[in-house]
Amino acid sequence: MSLAESVAARLRSADFDNWMAGAARTGFCTKPVRLAGASTTLNPHSGEVIREFLGATQPDGLTYTRCGNRRARRCESCSHEYKGDTWHMITAGAAGGMKGVPETVGDHPMAFVTLTAPSFGSVHSTTRSRLRGVCAHGRPRGCTGAHEADDAVLGDPVCEDCYDYVGHLVWQFHAPELWRRFTIQLRRSLARELGLTQREAAQIVRVQFAKVAEFQRRGAVHFHAIIRLDGVSESEQFPPTPAGVTETHLANAVRAAARSVSFEAPLVNGEQTRRILRWGAQLDVQPIVRREGLDGALSDRAVAAYIAKYATKATEDLDGAGGLRIHIHRIKATAQLIGSGEGADGPYALLSKWVHMLGFRGHFSSKSRRYSVTLGSLRGARRRWRLERVIERARADGHDLEEVLVIGSWSFAGMGWRTDGDRALATEAARAVREWRDARRVRFEPTKGEKDA
Repeated sequence: MSLAESVAARLRSADFDNWMAGAARTGFCTKPVRLAGASTTLNPHSGEVIREFLGATQPDGLTYTRCGNRRARRCESCSHEYKGDTWHMITAGAAGGMKGVPETVGDHPMAFVTLTAPSFGSVHSTTRSRLRGVCAHGRPRGCTGAHEADDAVLGDPVCEDCYDYVGHLVWQFHAPELWRRFTIQLRRSLARELGLTQREAAQIVRVQFAKVAEFQRRGAVHFHAIIRLDGVSESEQFPPTPAGVTETHLANAVRAAARSVSFEAPLVNGEQTRRILRWGAQLDVQPIVRREGLDGALSDRAVAAYIAKYATKATEDLDGAGGLRIHIHRIKATAQLIGSGEGADGPYALLSKWVHMLGFRGHFSSKSRRYSVTLGSLRGARRRWRLERVIERARADGHDLEEVLVIGSWSFAGMGWRTDGDRALATEAARAVREWRDARRVRFEPTKGEKDA
């Protein structure tokens, strides 16, 4: 059956409305989880059955739930939801006034920080290289051309034989450890910047952060982070920063910590020289303020939106229009080679499991405990909202209830829509919903004059 015939068959089916309602409950997920089973809603006090939901009575005899994949290339719908949750998490800690975070946090010293990977060899970029001459392989040491932003060769090595693929993988594998050490060193550097001991500084100021990892075109990650300073209080969750502690103290501490932190990586099998891992020379530290356009500083919401968009990026985004780039393929091949050459207890034995992430094994988005709300709490809020709708329906049916008990019995029945037609309908519906939401947001977004009124 062709795609058009499959779509037509679903549209003409007697249970199309029910199928569409089920698809809507998944957010029109691209590849939902198929489940078989049932759930029962009970009065928790009397045990009376209020409602039963039977998967067998649904179209195809199944029910569907979201796949939850954060990657846009895998599922636009779930990626869109994940990006929205990340935006709320980051914005709540940067601007406040939402999700239980007070608006006063926007007055705390904050900075937008970008930490990059070091160089592993000259690559093609949008700027001309200052390197001249040829390498040992007879190729130019640097690219003298300035490529356009959409040039397919951006990020590819000028000489693949000179590029340190092993060093790239070693750094990438230990980047999470380098970030952990940076956060520890930052607290030490902040204490020195304030002229205090670490114990004294810890009694008056706390470092909070939210960060995401982004793959550069060359296949190396760098980290974007919002770093905020809070005061210390037993009674307040987001206490104000002590007077005299400023963005300048924070920025100076970030620069000092980034320059000084290092990590001696374990040896790769067959090598004799240990690598000392550090951050790259391209360190960016900018203060964050409440409103955009103030002395050229960044606004809290603009930075949150900028960071959140990277939370759903995947390694597939590094591929060119024609498929997997040779450079990315070689990174993956090197990761597989290093991982397979290790013993079961070797320091890089797990590298083979992270080939699809180019050796990066960290979380793409993370935050300190007190920065703001968690992604889990946002998902929990959606579950509570759905449960409240169940209670509302029960009350409408004459049940005087404040709470209900839902018992489910489900088993895995597969992944994805059962036909290409169903998948096409869900994908198109998801696109239409996103466009409607974007248009609605623009329609109701206040103008600059209204914002300032």
